[in-house]
Amino acid sequence: MTISNELRKPFNLRSLAAQNPKVNMRLKDKIAIITGGGNGIGKATAQLFAREGAKVVVADINLAAAQEVVDEIAQFEGVASCAAVNVADAGQVDRMVANTVAQYGRIDILVNNAGILADARLVKMELEQWQRVIEVNLKGVFLCGQAVARVMETQGTGGVILNAASVVGLYGNFGQSNYVAAKAGVIGMTKTWARELGKKGIRVNAVAPGFIATEMVKAMPEKIIALMKEKTPLNRLGTPEDIANAYLFLASDEASFITGAVFSVDGGVVV
Repeated sequence: MTISNELRKPFNLRSLAAQNPKVNMRLKDKIAIITGGGNGIGKATAQLFAREGAKVVVADINLAAAQEVVDEIAQFEGVASCAAVNVADAGQVDRMVANTVAQYGRIDILVNNAGILADARLVKMELEQWQRVIEVNLKGVFLCGQAVARVMETQGTGGVILNAASVVGLYGNFGQSNYVAAKAGVIGMTKTWARELGKKGIRVNAVAPGFIATEMVKAMPEKIIALMKEKTPLNRLGTPEDIANAYLFLASDEASFITGAVFSVDGGVVV
């Protein structure tokens, strides 16, 4: 299947602030790319960033899902475009970034959110499962981060790169060698990029979610969901909005002296 990387025309509508005084507009006129923005945490983040004044590129391998998010953002007067991209494909990533710059003039924020699962115990994991998760969850973060960092360094106005880690990248998890390795790698890259890019005014941080009530998790057996809640001291699953709020803080000027950090948003999970 051929994947188009053309950015759809954004919705240019009147200011949110005039309609909703409770919106702080913490990202007013910022240009943000959010990968995996078609559903779950990415979708919640795209919507929140748009409400806070950002012009959002909703990037997803599923263009139809990304377009739905753009349409929903338009309903509350936000500004958004969508792009179809496989983050593990360097050419597609480069085109997405180039198209964003061509349309908006710059990039201020990247949220490296796209990710997949392919779980199995070590002795049963197929090489294809290992490679597929590493390609998307680690290589994809590298490719998007590299392409956007080059733009941010050139434009000379700083920027923010936020990477999706996981608590399992800190503590490990049964049956997830591939996913844990990728997320641990993301944490390492986050700290390295913070060191390399700081002098250019580019901040790099990671968010490590715990058990989050995405559509995938909601479809699990009630017994498994109950166990997740039991392991969480706050006794509930997190919501995509909980993670989006963490991304918003780290993307805003309120976090201007935070870089190289890994924020655990996990309800106090102890593994």
